[in-house]
Amino acid sequence: MTSILAVASYLPPRSVAVADHLAELGIEVDAGLYQQYYGFGRIRRDPPGNLAEQLVAAGRRLDRLATDAPRVRYLVHAPTIAHTAPYPHTPLWQARAELGLHQALPFTLSQHACASALLAIDTCGRLLAADGDPDALALLLTGEKTFTGVAQFIADSAVLGEGVAAVLIGPGGDRDRVLSYATRTLGEFHEAPELSPRLQEEFQGRYTEVLAEVILAATRQAGLTTADITLVLPHNVNRISWWRVLTRAGLPKSRLFLDNQAELGHCFGADPFLGYQAALASGRLRPGDHYVLTAAGLGATLAATVVRH
Repeated sequence: MTSILAVASYLPPRSVAVADHLAELGIEVDAGLYQQYYGFGRIRRDPPGNLAEQLVAAGRRLDRLATDAPRVRYLVHAPTIAHTAPYPHTPLWQARAELGLHQALPFTLSQHACASALLAIDTCGRLLAADGDPDALALLLTGEKTFTGVAQFIADSAVLGEGVAAVLIGPGGDRDRVLSYATRTLGEFHEAPELSPRLQEEFQGRYTEVLAEVILAATRQAGLTTADITLVLPHNVNRISWWRVLTRAGLPKSRLFLDNQAELGHCFGADPFLGYQAALASGRLRPGDHYVLTAAGLGATLAATVVRH
């Protein structure tokens, strides 16, 4: 059974107020709406930095990687945006070299946008199981640079910041065992975020319904009910939409862990793992608890993974 063996992260030290950031972008919206109702306060940014440096910084914060590096068979980057750096730079190959993962097979999964990291956990688990080596590992890196305007703001959804998570995955282990993975793609919304007004309205209506269904499907696959779920660790988008999702899923708002949203904004696929770290540090997860990692990617793919801590 696939297990999440360790999680580390890198966050740029520069913190920017959302109101100042939106003004800098020249976006004419009510910043108070995004702060008071949607839940955004600040984001992290590092304009001079590059993605490779951030991927390496996150990987190096995995204490056990220093000794486990020779066991890493797969190195996966799961970004939201397919083009993560200007040509001809290849951040993943640079990270592979600097982290000393010379024997690891590097590849990228981006087709599920912000839900790609959950796809990557499932993919790595399948690859490791097929290999049959109980000592083999996979390293997932997720998160990216906000180097274009479209990567910094999604109207009525999110203000995006920088942050990278490194997730070490193994074919076995006693903690953080992956119990299920459910996903659903609504291909009719593939043009997001450039949807027509009609499709945008239709998507808003279906988003909460389908994401709730996906969370419930993953919970059932794990042999659990909503009463067994301690926390939902989501991607950090409009918190009002999350309250609607939980209501549809029959989960109380108290189970939603959005503590990072006000300080970090939406850090693409890294959000659920940054949430995991924060929940662990605050004592919100105890051995034996079940939690849901969940995300929605523009395009539109909705996913949920149930894990036993």
